[in-house]
Amino acid sequence: MALLIQDSCINCDMCDPECPNGAITMGDEIYEIDPALCTECKGHYDKPTCQSVCPITKCIITDPNNIETDEELLEKFVIIQGMT
Repeated sequence: MALLIQDSCINCDMCDPECPNGAITMGDEIYEIDPALCTECKGHYDKPTCQSVCPITKCIITDPNNIETDEELLEKFVIIQGMT
């Protein structure tokens, strides 16, 4: 599952530099997560760093439109690492 930043985002800039895959960028109004690059930090950390540093409770949630298993996220991690 990719993660999703909700409208409660205050654009504090905490999440963007923490993303090891470069999946977080500034959108038109708030930060956005590219589901093609988001692995929920699988392969990097035990839990998503963007959620850990976000000062707004439940601002970054599982994206219901991008459901993936842990195995799929790890496969995506391997592909992304091969591209860099």
